[in-house]
Amino acid sequence: MKRPAVNLPNYITLTRIFSVPVLIWILSSSRFSSANGEKELLASALFMAASLTDMADGYLARHRGQITTLGMLLDPLADKLLVAAAFVTLVQFNPRVVPAWMAVVIIGREFLVSGLRSIAATEGFTIAASDLGKFKMVVQIVAVVAAILDHHWMEWPLYVGGWVLPIHVIAFVAIWFMVVLSLVSAIDYFAAFWSKIDRHVVKRRRRAFILSRRRKRDVPATQ
Repeated sequence: MKRPAVNLPNYITLTRIFSVPVLIWILSSSRFSSANGEKELLASALFMAASLTDMADGYLARHRGQITTLGMLLDPLADKLLVAAAFVTLVQFNPRVVPAWMAVVIIGREFLVSGLRSIAATEGFTIAASDLGKFKMVVQIVAVVAAILDHHWMEWPLYVGGWVLPIHVIAFVAIWFMVVLSLVSAIDYFAAFWSKIDRHVVKRRRRAFILSRRRKRDVPATQ
């Protein structure tokens, strides 16, 4: 029986894609007020929900045996769109924490990794997501949410023992940590890509050499 191209994991991925213009609209529109933090809380909740769908769709696709070509195309596309939308919007929404050059580094890393994976796919091998890349996703959620909340709150009272959550400090540290992780993970992916592509080229040359020798032996000798 043929599997449907669009299944539950793919629908979840599509919701992440559809959340991108909504996130931009919330942060850019004057419909929502920042006077009481309504805009910041709504945008933060949407970004966290959209980011969590990245884990949900992958988990369901693996455990339900519903990995499709469409899902393999949409999932990384949704991730890149969400990250790019968040940081491009934050450059305008909160430039005090997210300057333009940081957004360029972070977004550039995403598209560099996508390019390496595309080249790897054409060569017949894959580059699996590293633990560093997965950790980067967690830092990314913290950085984006903290940067959004920092637009309204420098600190957030916890009402427990008089403690406060230093949102501005968290946002500042997380964004810088995100930049460092983006650079380090990009180097990690490039090293993995170069190692595999080098072995792939060596194997291909060896196979071509063996085939050429076989053809020479098969050609009958002439008098």
